[in-house]
Amino acid sequence: MSDTTALIFGYNNYSIEMLKNVEHEYDKVKIYSLYEKDLKTEGYSIGHFDLSDNWQEMEDDIDIKKSVAFCVLEEMDKNVFLVISLRSTYENLSIIAVASHKEDANKLLMAGANKVIPLVETTADIITNMLENPISNDILHEILYEKSALKIAQIKIGKESHFKDEELSSIDWSHYNGIIVLSIMHKDMKSEFIYSSKAKRHVVQEDDVLVVVGFDQDIKDFEKRIGSNRYVNWNHWGW
Repeated sequence: MSDTTALIFGYNNYSIEMLKNVEHEYDKVKIYSLYEKDLKTEGYSIGHFDLSDNWQEMEDDIDIKKSVAFCVLEEMDKNVFLVISLRSTYENLSIIAVASHKEDANKLLMAGANKVIPLVETTADIITNMLENPISNDILHEILYEKSALKIAQIKIGKESHFKDEELSSIDWSHYNGIIVLSIMHKDMKSEFIYSSKAKRHVVQEDDVLVVVGFDQDIKDFEKRIGSNRYVNWNHWGW
């Protein structure tokens, strides 16, 4: 466990999942909310902040030199302002922020974020599943917090793929070295964790999308072997 403190700015569903994922990685985890009503939430110790440049109260409680900040405010203009405020005050602070689309990601990077997690409507459930399921915790930590060559890619099932018309539970994923399949996304954009009971019974259809993690060459080999093509590669966001 690192002796670093994780500072999570924003109290919402995503920040709670973030908390679950990082609480075993850091010595301390602190959640801060813009809204005083959240301070009374049972089960969590929540501090208050107000987007000013006065971080003295927070500094009295933690060692900022041994901290990493997660900016997960749902209102993007406030999230950008938060990153600007933190970066202008703490030159060496590691800042990880979330963005709803690439334009917001670019704003956050320009504001001073070290990394941006892309969250678009079609992949929100995928990110949540990654945070909730232990099978991917180590991989997610590698991608977010380390300079890793690992990539997340979405592979669309083509009509010639030999996965087509196969039940997911019948596929032996161990045959595909270097690849971990996290979830499947259907035509209606609903996603399911690959090992859920519902997903196991799913029969793969053309245009279904598999979300995988691996190194670039392994992903390319996987595409060739199953006869499908890459749909979206989040590595292109410039993490």
